[in-house]
Amino acid sequence: MSDEEIPAEVLAAVGPRLRALRRQRRVTLSQLAAATGISVSTLSRLESGGRRPTLELLLPLAKVHQVTLDELVGAPATGDPRVHARPIVRGGVTILPLTRRPGGLQAYKMIYPPGRPSREPDQQIHDGYEWLYVLNGRLRLVLGEHDVVLTPGEAAEFDTHTPHWFGNPGPETAEILSLFGPQGERVHVRARPRAGGAESGS
Repeated sequence: MSDEEIPAEVLAAVGPRLRALRRQRRVTLSQLAAATGISVSTLSRLESGGRRPTLELLLPLAKVHQVTLDELVGAPATGDPRVHARPIVRGGVTILPLTRRPGGLQAYKMIYPPGRPSREPDQQIHDGYEWLYVLNGRLRLVLGEHDVVLTPGEAAEFDTHTPHWFGNPGPETAEILSLFGPQGERVHVRARPRAGGAESGS
């Protein structure tokens, strides 16, 4: 990122961000000046907006505060490979999206509090194919005529045109990893190659 690539509105917000970050870390201007080699007066003008932030000034500040340059200036996370999941709560169940790309196979972490949902199974159907893996706790899966309880380490996969319902029958929180393909994509598991080089999949 160059000075020219930093939008004016982002630059305008740098001063308050620098001040808040310094105060959060309980560092004085004098201490920050000693750590960065930037004068106290320059740091003060940066925080008040009286001095334009440049890369020459921001890079040592980012290093001392132990944040990335983008985090320091509050730049949009374009191209950031990390997943910043925003929880969705439905019926007491917390759903954390783990993928960002539209369409195709989607991954979610689902957290079921004890006794959620507590109502009688109300099976639903929709397009897609789903794969579930229990991380912690227990998950009750009612799938068509089948009624099973999955425990940690167990998985299930099914066509979501089959009537289905999930619930937590246990006294502890259940954590589930879910992979869902809206167009019916199935999960393909590749086994370790055999001695002869052949591979198996499902």
